[in-house]
Amino acid sequence: MHASYDFLIVGAGFSGAVIAERLARVSGKRSLVVDRRAHIAGNAFDRYDDAGVLIHPYGPHYFRTNSDRVSEYLSQFTEWQPVNYKILSYTDGRFWNFPINLNTFEQFIGRPSTTEEMEQTLAKWRVPIDQPRNSEEVIVSQVGYPLYEKFFKNYTRKQWRRDPGELDASVCGRIPIRTNRDDRYLRERFQALPKHGYTALIEQILDHKKIEVRLGTEFRAALDQVKFEHLVYTGPVDEFFDHQFGPLPYRSLRFEPETLQMEYYQPAVQVNYPNDYEFTRIVETKHITGQKLPVTTIVREFPQDFGPGREPYYPIPAPDAKAIYQKYADLASKQRKVSFIGRLATYRYYNMDQVVGMALAEFDRLS
Repeated sequence: MHASYDFLIVGAGFSGAVIAERLARVSGKRSLVVDRRAHIAGNAFDRYDDAGVLIHPYGPHYFRTNSDRVSEYLSQFTEWQPVNYKILSYTDGRFWNFPINLNTFEQFIGRPSTTEEMEQTLAKWRVPIDQPRNSEEVIVSQVGYPLYEKFFKNYTRKQWRRDPGELDASVCGRIPIRTNRDDRYLRERFQALPKHGYTALIEQILDHKKIEVRLGTEFRAALDQVKFEHLVYTGPVDEFFDHQFGPLPYRSLRFEPETLQMEYYQPAVQVNYPNDYEFTRIVETKHITGQKLPVTTIVREFPQDFGPGREPYYPIPAPDAKAIYQKYADLASKQRKVSFIGRLATYRYYNMDQVVGMALAEFDRLS
């Protein structure tokens, strides 16, 4: 006899956990949350390594939001540690301020400068493009080719294995360009980390008597094991439909952690390597977690092609990929008893706060 639930939720990351919690706590609905991995929290999963350093095994997760609803919701389940996410870029044998700002400009020209001079210089360097259509155009229309080639061109090629001219303008357009000395990586007014980590946060969200979690469980297996009224699916949308229009393209990643006998290895939590080495960046989470240890762990991040045994990290933001996704989106829209939410189910790169907001909005729609 199959166990019965109100909802079957596929994926124990932010999307699945948040909607399960709302359904349980607000609507009194019983959910089964399944995940093929052996842990909760999806790509936001964090853990302590053998040296006692709290690391992000699936790449750095920098929480930030301008949404009061999202920050107030998550604050029910965690205390926060305010942070300043500082990013640098390393090329030509030195560290550069990044994103581009007045400090970067001074480094580039080799002397002190002013906002006025930077704006005048950029006005000369810019390529006049009223409506940038791709990532190359969005950057050269703001700062011209010299800074584009130093910081963006090769980094984007490494990351996506495509020329910036082939990618949607949003890829590089997400990175701010400033003519003052504001060197913050992110603009959102609320920037913090869960005080005890993302895994602990998701544990608290899922801690309800009407929520059951089964890890190491494939979606198809769960379908055969339980009865339910509605399905919430946060996995790859092409997989849900048995790849009938072909597989959606993704970029994957390989991570190489290294523990070092020093307090810190680099001067910021993240250093980008746009032009040297095969990796794109080195992340040292100790800069933002607040841990006080005599050792540190760095993680080098290598982009790689997506394939069997590799995780789908980044949807490809290009016209050919969007055309395939639209076919799946049309099928998904006809599924009355299925909700598709999250990055993989909607084939779009979302920040964590956007995923939480999407889950809350879908709960509103279902309730």
